[in-house]
Amino acid sequence: MSEQSPAAAGEGGEIIELQHLEVGFEEGIARVVIQRPKALNALNTEVLVELDLVLDELAVDETVRVIVLSGGGDKAFVAGADIAEMAEMEPLEARAFSRMGQAVLDQIEGCPKPVIAMIQGYALGGGLELALACHLRVASTAAKLGLPEVGLGLIPGFGGTQRLMRLAGAGVAREWVLTAEHFPAEEAWRVGIVNRLFAPEELEEGTLALARRIASQGGAAQALALEVMRRGLETGQGEGENTESDAFGLVFATKDRHEGIRAFLEKRKPSFQGR
Repeated sequence: MSEQSPAAAGEGGEIIELQHLEVGFEEGIARVVIQRPKALNALNTEVLVELDLVLDELAVDETVRVIVLSGGGDKAFVAGADIAEMAEMEPLEARAFSRMGQAVLDQIEGCPKPVIAMIQGYALGGGLELALACHLRVASTAAKLGLPEVGLGLIPGFGGTQRLMRLAGAGVAREWVLTAEHFPAEEAWRVGIVNRLFAPEELEEGTLALARRIASQGGAAQALALEVMRRGLETGQGEGENTESDAFGLVFATKDRHEGIRAFLEKRKPSFQGR
């Protein structure tokens, strides 16, 4: 990565030093790396706050076409929410922590830029929930995924019970939640949780190749498509198609639409501006 960013802007415009994230940029791709390797990149309040701030900035950065989210080190993408932080929580504190995590993950799912989770090692509990909130998931064949919360007397709290059902179906979601098993990446791919699998040594380049492919497409159209698909998951077929028609009309007002059609007719590659 290049041009690493050590800080992000807070709500009042103040600069917040990033303690647990690394952010780098290359070829229209923003790479966000969670760096808590000693804790297997577990999600605590500080990480969630930093993710919230960084995603706010990347969502409006016109130089960013795609976001790749990963974990530092080889052992884990994110091994879960931070158990040490949760150990002494009272019920109302736990509910607030759950709502905070859900809000950050909702922000990822609603991001107008495609977000790819690059999964190496463990993606468990809150880590899998984080990956499920991303638009695409690419995994190493050595990765292990699961929602093991019931083995601790807990349940998933960052939206995992809902997103996993929508992505892989209720039967798969119930099995994953109720057994608390760690499933191999091949099984996650088989049931549709993971989009692409790569050997560990090929994971980074395979993920970046996918990101470059996505970054070369019409960004304005992608943002509208993501929003239409997100809304479609929350509504019925008819309302979803109405939303699609509205967005189809809107995209005809974009510069990318004019460039894409001209490039097609002129038999050349388009040069999209993302607007």
